[in-house]
Amino acid sequence: MLKELRVSTRSQSQMLDITGQVSEVVAESGIKSGVCYVFVPHTTAGVTINENADPCVVSDILTETDKIVPWKDGYKHMEGNSAAHIKASLMGFCQTVLVECGKLILGTWQGIYFCEFDGPRNRKVFIKIMEA
Repeated sequence: MLKELRVSTRSQSQMLDITGQVSEVVAESGIKSGVCYVFVPHTTAGVTINENADPCVVSDILTETDKIVPWKDGYKHMEGNSAAHIKASLMGFCQTVLVECGKLILGTWQGIYFCEFDGPRNRKVFIKIMEA
């Protein structure tokens, strides 16, 4: 089963918790045991798994990635969004989550985040469910 999610971001850099939406897709699939792939088909956005209990973690990640990869740093890419490309590559474009008993297997504090680095934009996320 392949499902497309639509994500709208409101700022240049933003992390959106999409765990609930991905969980709904898994539930709709009827799968009991398998794998869920979360794929972002963009070069300036990514996906990661991290803590979703304390919003300060997301804030800290965004603050530190801005320090590591500043928006303006003499990049040669003529569109002017090299920092977004680099940050997206650091986060990655796909996450794999196990599914058991019809539910995502995530740690107590883990959530799935869509990571925007060149917003605001309307984006896509593809969810592929494979039964084992």
